[in-house]
Amino acid sequence: MNTVYITSGNKYLSLDGENVVVSENHDEIGRFPLHNIQGIVTFGYSGASPALMGACAKRNIDLAFMTMNGKFLARVTGETKGNVTLRKTQYRISDNEEQSIKISRNFILGKVYNSRWVLERAIRDYPMRVDVEKLKTSSKYLQKRLNDIRKCESSASLLGIEGEAASTYFSVINELILQ
Repeated sequence: MNTVYITSGNKYLSLDGENVVVSENHDEIGRFPLHNIQGIVTFGYSGASPALMGACAKRNIDLAFMTMNGKFLARVTGETKGNVTLRKTQYRISDNEEQSIKISRNFILGKVYNSRWVLERAIRDYPMRVDVEKLKTSSKYLQKRLNDIRKCESSASLLGIEGEAASTYFSVINELILQ
């Protein structure tokens, strides 16, 4: 999917069948099929027909209007879809520290586990091209942090552990870039 950028001002966007038509002084200067587009961003004081705005909203194609300097002016978006009951439950959980920490813990476990797995895979697949000891040390540290995450009961502590794990992983990231 593509995003169409209209970077010069004084253009008018309209709908012709299933196509976006770009016009300047009533002359067509461009045409793009809607089914290939996920977004349209216009810079300057361009305009758009109500038919095009409706078609974009119906197909969940973002249509954004910016000034020539890139300052956001407005956006046309489609109907928000989703499960209202699920959203309400998520908001309630976000206000409950005990429940939200359980969810947070699982997200962070996944992140640290996957980081460790990347290191282990590099050790296994490229032992002659990476500093194995450095990666093993980081992997062992991440393994210990996984155990700490499982026991963690405070969101502040969990954030600290996540930060330390990320720092450890990114301290050896250059080893993963093979030459």
